[in-house]
Amino acid sequence: MNNVFRINTVGDYLRLRNQEILHPLVGIVDFDKLGEEPYSNRDYDAFHYNCYAIFLKDTRGCKMHYGGKPYDYDEGTLVFMAPNQTIELGGFDPDYVPKGFAMLFHPDLLLGTELGKKMHSYSFFSYSSNEALHLSAKERKVILSLFEKIQFELEQNLDKHSKKLIVANIELFLDYCLRFYDRQFLTREVENQGSLETFDNLLNTYFGSGKPQQEGLPTVGYFADQLHLSPNYFGDLVKKETGKSAQEYIQNKLIEVAKEKVFDPNKSVSEIAYELGFKYPQHFSRLFKQKVGHSPQEFRSLN
Repeated sequence: MNNVFRINTVGDYLRLRNQEILHPLVGIVDFDKLGEEPYSNRDYDAFHYNCYAIFLKDTRGCKMHYGGKPYDYDEGTLVFMAPNQTIELGGFDPDYVPKGFAMLFHPDLLLGTELGKKMHSYSFFSYSSNEALHLSAKERKVILSLFEKIQFELEQNLDKHSKKLIVANIELFLDYCLRFYDRQFLTREVENQGSLETFDNLLNTYFGSGKPQQEGLPTVGYFADQLHLSPNYFGDLVKKETGKSAQEYIQNKLIEVAKEKVFDPNKSVSEIAYELGFKYPQHFSRLFKQKVGHSPQEFRSLN
């Protein structure tokens, strides 16, 4: 990437789009109302964001790369960017005209608010672009109505109510996105089940090979990478389908394998711990007792 446009403030992006800055920490762009822009997307290889950014894209023809994978926007698609993320621009159709909306807000807007304390719960800000939220017609209307409410507040004279109302509407916006993502997980149940089956096979293969001794305990990130998913999306998928976190799921599989190994009287607890990828046997014994209710030695004796 030779030419990266760095968006450190909301104003940086609004100036790029030749839009008036109504509030220093939050702004909305309606691509249908853009005038002549001083710069074009074609001038840059990538955008690096130090703000939160949400894009509602209504036009095909804009290709982007995120995490090394290309992604074509579909109609009614929401893409989320967290601070310190970079989007690579992968080329445009000759007749491409952007349509839709962009909303950016700076982390400083959330200081001292309840939303600031719960931003970590909106894990979709760390999803890859190919894990974007695809909206139904009714869902799109809800999103547009919230854009309209936030824009209304931005156009008022700033007063003591402004920040509270703007932040409340952003929080409502994000809560609706959580609901819509839950719906998307359900409507993609077949694909999700296929991913879980592959995850199970990968887990069995991992513990059945020499990888634990070579690479240590399996991580959520490792399996997400094997399935070509972002860690957060993968974790949310496992949680929605099984009711357990991906880490819990991995630990439960590890304990299943450990129980079998504990029955081998020729192996010490330390040997079993190292075979499973633990650096320290006491960490294995602690996890085993936490999950099973007995230490490995007690479990061996009881059975």
